[in-house]
Order: sequence, then C-alpha cells, then structure tokens
Amino acid sequence: MNDTPLRVLVVDDETPARSRLRDLLGDIAGECPNLLAGMAANGLEALRLIEQGGAVDAVLCDIRMPVMDGVELARHLGRLPAPPAVIFTTAYDQYAVQAFELAAVDYLLKPVRAERLAAALAKVRQRRPPADEALAALAPGERRHFSVNERGRILLLPVAEVRYLKAELKYVTARTAEREFVLDEALTQIEQEFAGRFLRIHRNCLVARAAVVGVERAGEQDGEAHWEILLAGIAERLPVSRRQWPTVKQALGL
Repeated sequence: MNDTPLRVLVVDDETPARSRLRDLLGDIAGECPNLLAGMAANGLEALRLIEQGGAVDAVLCDIRMPVMDGVELARHLGRLPAPPAVIFTTAYDQYAVQAFELAAVDYLLKPVRAERLAAALAKVRQRRPPADEALAALAPGERRHFSVNERGRILLLPVAEVRYLKAELKYVTARTAEREFVLDEALTQIEQEFAGRFLRIHRNCLVARAAVVGVERAGEQDGEAHWEILLAGIAERLPVSRRQWPTVKQALGL
C-alpha cells in the first residue's frame, strides 16, 4: 500500500464511539496514513457528507443506527461509480462476525483497538465492495430507500413515497406523486424484498398497496374490457392483466 492518505468517514450514532475512532485514526496515522473525511450519526448523514465532500476511500460504519443503518448505507454506497470500502464496527458475537466474513466485508469488534483498525485499513485497497446480495442476506428486512443515480449523485428515494414501479427494458421506473425516477434494479427483486408493500398487477408493474384507492372497469366499448387500478395522487390509471386479476382482487379484498 502506498503512502497516499486514505480518506476515512466515521459513521456511528454514539458520540463517544465517533470520538474514539477519530482519536484512533490519529494514533495510527504514522503507520497507516489517513485523513478524517468527516463524521456522521447515521447512514443518511453519511451519504449527504459524501455528496458534499467528494470521494471517500473507506467508511467505518456502525451497524445499528436510527434513520438508516449501516447495512443499508453499504448497499447505497455500493452503487457509487467508485464505491468506498466499508468496514463495519460491531458489538456482535462471534457467530454474527462469521456472517460478515462470508459477506466479504471487514469488521471491527467494539471496543475497537488501534492495531486492529490499522490492519483493517491496510487491506482497504485490496478489498472489493461487498456484493449487494450478501448485504441483503445480512439484513433481510426491507430497505427504507431506493438508490437513484442522477448526474453522478445518489438520490435517496423513500420507499414509502413510491406509488408504482414499472419495468422498462433493463431499468425500472419508480413513480411518486411528484415525478419519475429510474432504478437500476430488477422488478422481481423488488417484488421479493417488498412483498408486503407492493402488489403485482401486471408482468411489468407493481403498485403500492397503501396507495390504492379503488378499481374501475374499462375498455368495454372497444371489446377489450379490463380492470384498472386507481392510485392516490396519480391521474394515470394502471391496467390489471387478466392473469393477475384474481390475485389482485383477493389482495384488495374485493
């Protein structure tokens, strides 16, 4: 590893933990050159700092945090053009640590020791970012945000604001009450992750169950009768395929 200082971002919801990591980075700067790129109290703050301050080489990240936890942060960081290395700091027991090893992310057990931190940073340049699938396995619950890449920036789209998602070619369009966003994700993957939130109404369309305000019969005059979904805040009516109608009808209690 060369002598170019690593730009390190510290993310932890506890002030003493952030201060300790900052001090340890200073202690090991001689053997492992580094620069403190900033400190954040949760994943959302961390992403905002990265957007404002430029590239980061490594993120020291707690796992359990409010607003956005460390695993979801790592998933968003993995979508950056040049994703930083993510090193989790954790109080998990040995069994959980083995899971992080399988996910190909580094980890530091709390309380973090200087020699262990130096060893983790020494491996940063040789480590690949963890696969999204591995991170999803570590935190099988739903994400709170989708990642949207626009003009080199990551926009965080709250999942709760999405009215529907449509598959178009190799991308998925997510529609909110205000606008559309393009996601680089598969519709089937989204359906599996958010099975309780989104309902498939067509082979290429999912709708937010909570946004459905009704259904209407349409197309009877031209002989192509079908049902359409009405969504809150959206003028567009979305057709339900014949194949999906029985499932939709049951899911909506019609």
